[in-house]
Amino acid sequence: MKSNRTINNSQLAISLNSLLLLMLLVVNSYAQTLNPLETDPRAARAGGSIFRAQCATCHGADAKGISTIDAPDLTMMWSQRQLSEEDVFQTIRDGISGSIMPPHSFPDTEIWMLVSFLRSVAEVGTSNEVAGDSSRGAQLFTRYCSDCHRANGNGGSLGPDLSNITARRSLSALISSIRNPSVNITRLYKPVSFITMDNESVQGTIKSEDAFSIQMMDSNQVLRGFTKSNLRELRYEQQSLMPTFAESSLSNTDVDDLISYLQSNRSR
Repeated sequence: MKSNRTINNSQLAISLNSLLLLMLLVVNSYAQTLNPLETDPRAARAGGSIFRAQCATCHGADAKGISTIDAPDLTMMWSQRQLSEEDVFQTIRDGISGSIMPPHSFPDTEIWMLVSFLRSVAEVGTSNEVAGDSSRGAQLFTRYCSDCHRANGNGGSLGPDLSNITARRSLSALISSIRNPSVNITRLYKPVSFITMDNESVQGTIKSEDAFSIQMMDSNQVLRGFTKSNLRELRYEQQSLMPTFAESSLSNTDVDDLISYLQSNRSR
């Protein structure tokens, strides 16, 4: 088995090196402002291998980030900001000053492979018009969501602002967030609960944390900070503070109406 594994790894290395050489010739024939590997499906696959080997320690193997070290979710960057592929290329190569993101001396070809991979896993938003009653959706939002979420400047702040959520999340991701909110909890909204030395029970979402302190928004939507040495008990919860909405409480029609309302508030 050991010899077979060695042969397979050697074959993989030869294959990847050949691919790199071929793509290097292609890259050098294009202006650097465009991704010359954009239409080559092999680029994203090779970029995924590079990403998992070089970037996953900070950004996770799925590129969704690691909140404990303040590494962002890279699947969201295309929809959150007006980035070009050249912007992403330059960020990988030059790093971000004042952050944990260092510059990288990868060959240009490998950087374009990484760009291709990141584009392939990017959240692209809900581009198609959802067939729903947005007026009824507004009523559903007020009833079920506005205590914790904001839309169009109105609502609470315990959960994420949903004003432009359909530009950042696909339809399937939005439905999953409603039906199974604990599956993918957004960074800065991770649930936490603790008991202070004064026996006060506190529940909320983490906003920032270091080795000695924790800042959070409590369930009353008040920003608070605590020194960890003054906590009797600290628990990082796995269940989202958002309730699960099964079809018995929110039908598929209701969900369509709600998403239609959120889509109607999307900035254009």
